[in-house]
Amino acid sequence: MMLHPDRLFPADPATREIARQLFAAVGDLPITSPHGHTDPRWWGENPAFANPAELLVIPDHYVVRMLISQGVPFEALGIGEGAETDPRAIWRCFAAHYHLFQGTPSRLWLDHALAHVFGLDTRLAPENADAAYDRIADCLARPEFRPRALYDRFGIETIATTDGALDDLRWHRMVRDSDWTGQVLPTYRPDGVVDPDTPGFAGALDRLGEITGCDTGTWQGYLDAHRQRRAFFREMGATATDHGHPTPRTADLPWPEAGALFDRIRTGRAGPQDAKLFRAQMLTEMARMSVDDGLVMQLHPGSFRNHSAAVLSRYGRDRGFDIPQPVSFTAALKPLLDAVGMDPRLRLILFTLDETTYSRELAPLAGAWPSLRLGPPWWFHDSFEGIRRFRRQVTETAGFFNTVGFNDDTRALCSIPARHDLSRRADCTFLAELVVTHRLDETEAHALARLLARDLAREGYRLDG
Repeated sequence: MMLHPDRLFPADPATREIARQLFAAVGDLPITSPHGHTDPRWWGENPAFANPAELLVIPDHYVVRMLISQGVPFEALGIGEGAETDPRAIWRCFAAHYHLFQGTPSRLWLDHALAHVFGLDTRLAPENADAAYDRIADCLARPEFRPRALYDRFGIETIATTDGALDDLRWHRMVRDSDWTGQVLPTYRPDGVVDPDTPGFAGALDRLGEITGCDTGTWQGYLDAHRQRRAFFREMGATATDHGHPTPRTADLPWPEAGALFDRIRTGRAGPQDAKLFRAQMLTEMARMSVDDGLVMQLHPGSFRNHSAAVLSRYGRDRGFDIPQPVSFTAALKPLLDAVGMDPRLRLILFTLDETTYSRELAPLAGAWPSLRLGPPWWFHDSFEGIRRFRRQVTETAGFFNTVGFNDDTRALCSIPARHDLSRRADCTFLAELVVTHRLDETEAHALARLLARDLAREGYRLDG
């Protein structure tokens, strides 16, 4: 049996029974996915997926990084110049190394997808690799395995993509113009026109000006261009922005100083610290804009992107070499919070890859500032143990209602139901432990299980208006 019905539930019989009952009530609730990275073209064009390797192996950085760490070359996974082009050979390589995922959340997600989506009844291994490949390939050729059909089959009610500030949102428009009823929302990700360290930054600002008709050579015109793009994203259904900064540092410079900083950035005269200060200032500017337009603001700091320069140069971005690093929020967020943190119109959702901040900083901050909410465990920590560590460290100080439930943060479509299944089981286990230790009664636990599975995400991201 690849997937035991009691997986992740407590070993203690009494606690396990309560967890079962809680999960039975929420396990099949519709999925709200308010932050993710699925390809919007999938939803617009609704194409067939090419083959099992293209769907489940090559784009999954969790899969790629594990195999690379064990000496499998990128080329064997279909990545890079001179790479393997036979998808069956790539799949065989994946199957030969499937044992490497034992004990990881990736194994749970992959097993779930292989069993529930494609009907496999034995775990992937070298001896059944070809049979599994043929089964999945046969499925992918059928219309019921195209993206929109999978959306409906998975019980997704809302999914958000992450889109650059310069994106024309053509695929979102295609969804809106179709007769399909799925709700696919864009998310405003302005990093490429906010971070001066981004390659091609000056050209991106030129393009931002062309799109908006604003003078992005001036500080006022640059901010107006952001406001215009945000308004366009809102018209297309967006309820949130997302900011993937290296740190959560914010600043609130007087207007003349901010304008002078922008001038240095725009004209190529920036000093070594100006890029950091500009990113910090722009987080506060984005928060002010969120006060005005109601877009929920998400901050995802703490990733050392593309840690291997050689991998970045040879194989490109998003190849599994983004590594967590320490961050601190308390002093970093103070300028932004002093500016707008008490305004009830601001909703700022904080994420971290630094778990040491959970009880020391994030829970106390969210437990005081009305504008703050805590996002779920992110990236390396959206696992069973990661979710449990998060709940144990933040709940006593921030409670449940200063969190926003779960979002799957994935580009791997077939893992979405698996990730929500894991999260719901983890939360039901945590709630069951509170019941048996008489910190909650069962009625409260059932209400909270629903909130954590669905309702907090919808409220936190303002999805219901």
